[in-house]
Amino acid sequence: MKCYNFIVNRYFRRFEDGDYQFSKEGSLLSQYSLSPYNMASSSMFSAWTMNGNALAPTVSRIINDCSKETYKSLSISASADTSHSSLRRGVECRALIGERKPSFSLGSKFQLEDVIEAQQFDRDMLSAIFDVALEMEKIEKNSAGSNLLQGYLMATLFYEPSTRTRLSFESAMKRLGGEVLTTENAREFSSAAKGETLEDTIRTVEGYTDIIVMRHFESGAARRAAATATIPVINAGDGPGQHPTQALLDMYTIQREIGKLDGIKVGLVGDLAYGRTVRSLAYLLAKYKDVKIYFVSPETVKMKDDIKDYLTSKGVGWEESDDLMEVASKCDVVYQTRIQKERFGERIDLYEEARGKYIVDGDVLRAMQKHAVVMHPLPRLDEITVDVDADPRAAYFRQAKNGLYIRMALLKLLLLGW
Repeated sequence: MKCYNFIVNRYFRRFEDGDYQFSKEGSLLSQYSLSPYNMASSSMFSAWTMNGNALAPTVSRIINDCSKETYKSLSISASADTSHSSLRRGVECRALIGERKPSFSLGSKFQLEDVIEAQQFDRDMLSAIFDVALEMEKIEKNSAGSNLLQGYLMATLFYEPSTRTRLSFESAMKRLGGEVLTTENAREFSSAAKGETLEDTIRTVEGYTDIIVMRHFESGAARRAAATATIPVINAGDGPGQHPTQALLDMYTIQREIGKLDGIKVGLVGDLAYGRTVRSLAYLLAKYKDVKIYFVSPETVKMKDDIKDYLTSKGVGWEESDDLMEVASKCDVVYQTRIQKERFGERIDLYEEARGKYIVDGDVLRAMQKHAVVMHPLPRLDEITVDVDADPRAAYFRQAKNGLYIRMALLKLLLLGW
């Protein structure tokens, strides 16, 4: 039996179409490579035959099915037995991780339609986004500005309070020549207060704008919005779920400050149970080699098992500790977070128990290595003392500024492509 194999780009997911199975298992057997944008009409597929028997109708069906969603690598193999029933039994798509890099060439389409969670990104895409962010930094420093997004409108739909995320997105859009429609505290000052569903709000707002940036108090709300919208949706934080653009700017900051992303040690400190920033950051750190993560938190807000299990599955070393000084002495990055009172509901006693247990101050700075940095997604309360601000290793305000460049890059990529 002879096997013919092809690569098709898509993200790893599992699909079933009749007898065709799509999974993320398998190894590279392919002989040919096709673009995800032309594979359904490729002459190779439309005219390909095996032992003189045309396979185009069946193979085209598979390719069309495989191209409906976003992309990662898939292998398609067909048995040399060309009877229709045998072919159906013999065809399978197997996802391959990292066998073919997506195109980041000028003018090509961005690989994502929405930005919902950190798991959407891989190393190659992160590197390419960071390159675009560097270009955005040059634009921001040019007083003439840019007209890249002239004629485009962005809606910021925020159901929770925000300073840095909302303003940096709005600044990013305006610095690229676009315009902004905004609603702050949409939970109270939009039709949500009248009982309108999120889906109805999204369907309405997408009629006025080209891209939606949304923060919501419910985990999973961004995914619901993206499933409803026909325009790009960016998750600007969904309750205790994720904050992918914060994680992107965090990784960008680490690379700029430390000079590398492989082989680093990161201490995640504070509210790890409800902190969406540290959850998203952990997902991205797992994409790099020889990373070690330390979790330092009060008992009531320890990192949840799903993140620990994910890190373990990716071979990332992690360790829980109650000794901030020891962890600080080992780490390249001390990533402090605020204990979030709003996540405790009526259990104020638990909040007071957790607050103030781990504080980055002058003593922690003295324990840290000279090249290490302190980061914080902000806002802070008292978990980093103000005297730390004067130390050059205090990177959190530089980190906040980097959010502008990353968000400029994402808006450009989602609306215009590479």
